[in-house]
Amino acid sequence: MRRFLILLACACGLVVAAVAARPAKAPAVRLPDGDVYLKRIVVLKKETWRWQRLMGKPLTHALPRPVPPLPVRPTRWTRIAIVARLRAHHPPHLRAFLCIHRYEGSWTDSGGPYYGGLQMDWGFMSAYGRQLLRRKGTADHWTPLEQIWVAERAYRNGRGFYAWPNTARYCGLI
Repeated sequence: MRRFLILLACACGLVVAAVAARPAKAPAVRLPDGDVYLKRIVVLKKETWRWQRLMGKPLTHALPRPVPPLPVRPTRWTRIAIVARLRAHHPPHLRAFLCIHRYEGSWTDSGGPYYGGLQMDWGFMSAYGRQLLRRKGTADHWTPLEQIWVAERAYRNGRGFYAWPNTARYCGLI
C-alpha cells in the first residue's frame, strides 16, 4: 500500500509539473521505472505530434479529462494517435499527387535542381517543407508521404497544382 501511494504521488507530481510547464516541445520526463502505461502514453504523444506536424495541424497537448488514479491506461492517447496516423496516410488530394508523380521523377530522384517524386526545387522545399529540409535534406531523402504532404501544404496556401503545369494538365487538374 505504501509503494502504491508513493507511485501515485510521483505520477501526480509529474502531471502537475507537465501541466504547469506546457513547453512547445515535448519535455524529457523522468518516469517511475515500473510504470509501463505512462511510458506508452509518452510514445503515443510523440507519434501523434509527428503526424500532426507533418499535416500542419495544431498539436494535442493535454487531455481535457482529469487524470485517473494509477495504473493510467493509454486508451485515449491510443485513439488520438490512431486518428492522426489515419489522417496522415490519407491526404485530401492523394490521387492527384500520385498522378502528377507518375509523369515526374522517382521518389528518390536526386538530380538537381529538382528533387524527389514531385520534382521540388529549393524554393518550393524551403517555403513549404522547411522543417523536413532542415532535418533530412532535400526531398529525395523524404518519404513519399512527406513529399505529398509538403505538396498538399503548397496546394492549401493557394498555389494549387500550378507548380506542375504540364503534368497537372496531363492529369486533368488544370
